[in-house]
Amino acid sequence: MPNAAKPEFPQIRPRRLRRTAALRRLVAETRVHPSDLVLPVFVKEGLREPVAIRSMPGVHQHSVDSVRKLAVEAARAGIGGLMPFGIPAVRDAEGSGATDPDGILNVTMRAIREEVHDDLVVIPDLCLDEFTDHGHCGVLRPDGTVDNDATLVRYAEMGRCLAEAGADLLGASGMMDGQIGYVRAHLDANGHQDTGLLAYAAKYASAFYGPFRDAVESQLQGDRRTYQQDSPNATEALLEIDLDIEQGADIVMVKPALPYLDIVRAAAERSPVPVAAYHISGEYAQLMAAAEKGWIDKDAAILESLTSIKRAGARIIATYAALDAVRLLR
Repeated sequence: MPNAAKPEFPQIRPRRLRRTAALRRLVAETRVHPSDLVLPVFVKEGLREPVAIRSMPGVHQHSVDSVRKLAVEAARAGIGGLMPFGIPAVRDAEGSGATDPDGILNVTMRAIREEVHDDLVVIPDLCLDEFTDHGHCGVLRPDGTVDNDATLVRYAEMGRCLAEAGADLLGASGMMDGQIGYVRAHLDANGHQDTGLLAYAAKYASAFYGPFRDAVESQLQGDRRTYQQDSPNATEALLEIDLDIEQGADIVMVKPALPYLDIVRAAAERSPVPVAAYHISGEYAQLMAAAEKGWIDKDAAILESLTSIKRAGARIIATYAALDAVRLLR
């Protein structure tokens, strides 16, 4: 009889499970599903047709009519939700348009709800920065600093208006101390116990927000470092997350996503509520710009980016690439 073959090194060969695309799909540990994705959308008062945003290829400022069509497309694609941001024609120091029932964000909310009913989760932005003539996320004191507690009153009023317009969740993005507890109490006192709060719990003062500010025609002079999270700090971010959960947040979010995957992972390991991450405008714009130059494969880069965010622990991902991703996932 021939001699039995001797085992040769290596006996354990992980590459066996990478041999074909079908094998790789079978053993994939992390999967992005269309329902994990939320599409941020910009709606500008007075527009008749969508207008391309120069710094965000493929993304537009929408009219109320065109966002209706986009909402239908998103619902048919099976994505999880829409996150509308309003761009008013007139701004003032108090951000009055945010609490005007006929203001652009409230009108947009009602239009989306009328168009898709409950087929999408709608998460309007609960913040004043798009509505103020100074571009800050709150009202200012005479010395130009943001008045935290006076801002909470405005957030509560804005939240009530958006709840009345049909919001499922409010995207509390202002990073004011106590905002979740204050808004939650006001919603409950006004009969909106079922309106949830998605807390931008760890929102960092990031260099990657530039294209977003272009999209909303931000009036900001200076920066928001006195209230947004400082990028060197992780323990402080976890404190912010814990506080928002204690105050009643239904979902907590980390923003941006890719530069802060360590925070996403830490949040996922400690949070009893779902963790979201925002793949923000600057992250998206980098991919699009490099793809336009032929430096990267756009489709592969989108899926790799979103998969890494999901792998870090985010159950929900806000991304401008949501519809592209659904096409690729299918």
